[in-house]
Amino acid sequence: MAETSKATSNADVATLSFERAIEELETIVKRLEDGKVPLEESVAIYERGESLKRRCEELLRLAEARVDKITTDASGRAVGTEPLDVR
Repeated sequence: MAETSKATSNADVATLSFERAIEELETIVKRLEDGKVPLEESVAIYERGESLKRRCEELLRLAEARVDKITTDASGRAVGTEPLDVR
């Protein structure tokens, strides 16, 4: 895969929702497990799978941070949220 193509591919991954990224990652895993993909294509889709995995991990970290920002009262009940600073 050419460097330009990789950069485009990574930019594409950076815009995917968690659901879309995990769906594509599952498809890649199934294709690789089947063992019917030519070697060069296997390497290319494995690289894409790594990018998708990193995207999913990033989105999960952000979601976890948002959940952590939910404020609770003395009894542990959610009473609001605080702005999330993602800088």
